[in-house]
Amino acid sequence: MKLSKILFLSTMIMGTLISISSFSWFSMWMGLEVNMLSFIPLMNEKNNPLSSEASFKYFIIQAISSMLILFNFLSFLISKEYLTPLNFLLEIIFNSALLMKLGMAPFHFWLPEIMEGISWMNTFFLLTWQKIAPMILIMYNSQMNLFLISIIILSLLISGLKNWNQTSIKKILAFSSINHMGWMLSIILLNQSLWSFYFIFYVFISFSMIWMFKNSWTPSIQDFFKILNSNKSMKMFFMFNFFSLGGLPPFLGFFPKWMILKVLWMENYYILATLMVFLTLITLFVYIRLLNQTMTFKISESKMLFTSPKNFILNFSNFCNLSGLIIFSLALNL
Repeated sequence: MKLSKILFLSTMIMGTLISISSFSWFSMWMGLEVNMLSFIPLMNEKNNPLSSEASFKYFIIQAISSMLILFNFLSFLISKEYLTPLNFLLEIIFNSALLMKLGMAPFHFWLPEIMEGISWMNTFFLLTWQKIAPMILIMYNSQMNLFLISIIILSLLISGLKNWNQTSIKKILAFSSINHMGWMLSIILLNQSLWSFYFIFYVFISFSMIWMFKNSWTPSIQDFFKILNSNKSMKMFFMFNFFSLGGLPPFLGFFPKWMILKVLWMENYYILATLMVFLTLITLFVYIRLLNQTMTFKISESKMLFTSPKNFILNFSNFCNLSGLIIFSLALNL
């Protein structure tokens, strides 16, 4: 890795840490800006002509949301001695700006398009690390209300419907990320520890998926199916990862969703929990429909070298996906 990449990666991490540990509005905003301005150079790549367009789009979206946050701070300082309804409106504007940074519905329009133009490593950062600061800032400054509940339901609904006839691998991952952000938003205001566990599981599952797609060098799902049908082991791992991503038991992705539903039920959010289950079924149906296409025909198969370092990482992550629910269930009962 080049020295410049290491420098920008370090400042990107530092920007997030500044934002989530600040005691003032200005420091929080400054941390978000440092994070954004550090990630944009990482997005630019000489061998990828689409990366410049993606980084420009990312800058525009993040700049708009940052302006909304700054406007919100200034308006709050002016109006804090006056009417509370205005403060509620400012809270909605602030949350909308952070939700735009997250790429959650209905502010999701930029996320799939930008992911198409960046590398797999930057895709991983965009889907994981770049979500931390906005989510924690929502936790610091918000309470569960009708606006956030509507965002949760919209994110789960739109992510499932948009994935229905999707052929791009990165867009499938983008809409899956929107779905997971909906689950995380539902729990971050109620149980921060559970949000941390969910986020760790989400990072692990995303890494497994991105590592598999990165080593296959296939931009579309049809091309990837050709690889799957020539490699039985890869087909099995692909199924494990997708089932875990969708939260199907007994895979690892089911465990945090199960715990979230339990907390929502205990906090009397019965309707929200029920809607989240039914909307997640749409996403699961889409995944199963995709996997069904890999089973429809069969060509000559090749064996996978399990001694390869890349394949060892893939095998380990998929073993965790399969056995994770059993391990964590036993740990909870100790």
